[in-house]
Amino acid sequence: MKTLTLAQIYELQGLRDEALEIYKEVLKKDPKNADARAAIHRLSGVRRHFPGVNEEMKRLFVEMESDEEFERFEAWLLQLQGANGWN
Repeated sequence: MKTLTLAQIYELQGLRDEALEIYKEVLKKDPKNADARAAIHRLSGVRRHFPGVNEEMKRLFVEMESDEEFERFEAWLLQLQGANGWN
C-alpha cells in the first residue's frame, strides 16, 4: 500500500523519485492532502528566488563547525534583526 509513511521512508533513504511518485499518488486520492502537496513541491525542485541572499553567511551557516563560527553567524543575525526592526 502506497502511503505517506512509505514515501517518507523512501525520501529519508534518498530515493527521491520513488518518494515523489508515491506522494503524487496520495495527492490523486486525496487532493487536499497538505503533506503530500508540500512534499511534491519540495522534491520537484521548485525553489523560490531570494534576491540579495548573503552567500558568505549562507555558506557559513551550512559549513559552520566551531563555536566561533556560530557566534559570528549569530552576531550577523542580530545585526540584521536590528537593521530591519524585527522583534
